[in-house]
Amino acid sequence: MNSLPLACNEIEALRRMDACSVANAIETFNTRLPNEGFADRSIRCLLPKLPSMVGYAVTLKIRGANPPTGRRSYLDRTDWWDYVKTVPEPRILVVQDESSKPGIAALLGEVHISILMALGCVGAVTNGSVRDFPAIEKLGFHVFAGGLSVSHAYVHIVEVGLPVTVGGLVVQSSDLIHGDLHGIQTIPVGIASRLPDAAAHLATLDQAIIALCRSSDFTLSKLRTAVSSRQS
Repeated sequence: MNSLPLACNEIEALRRMDACSVANAIETFNTRLPNEGFADRSIRCLLPKLPSMVGYAVTLKIRGANPPTGRRSYLDRTDWWDYVKTVPEPRILVVQDESSKPGIAALLGEVHISILMALGCVGAVTNGSVRDFPAIEKLGFHVFAGGLSVSHAYVHIVEVGLPVTVGGLVVQSSDLIHGDLHGIQTIPVGIASRLPDAAAHLATLDQAIIALCRSSDFTLSKLRTAVSSRQS
């Protein structure tokens, strides 16, 4: 991250936005291609009724399909908890499972998510699995994952704080993340504070198109003019 953390009111403004509005607003700044910056549908929002999630990425890589070559479990390596505290709040854990069988083992369950909440995390993202889902649901903790698993198997941490890839999305430590029922995306910090106004402007244009479509005055000529204004 190459900018100071956003102010609390700026974070809250982003949290009030849905993911589609965020993506549309980002496009207006031409900071990246429209097919970049978001995870594919393999990363599912497991609690779609929760409001949008916003925070800074805490990155890990794990394996769990086979026994680690050295120590035996994640409990033998807790140094990553110290790393979590170096990332600004609110924090989002982003875990790449690079096992030979991603998702067979779950690092994240009720215990570790309780630890994450104590460390200032508001959500977690992984291409792997989570477990203890009813308990997680009661905690109201955002979870985006490839699915669920019954076991932690041989899960162990192999990298801390380095870039990870989840659902085709490359995430750097301290990247700003936004997610809701549609999925997750990164937000360029340099334009983050300007996104709510950009989204509001686009929403006004969209509502004009919708109103026209529902109007008795609808014509294709008027539609083309309205759509042209939206794209200019």
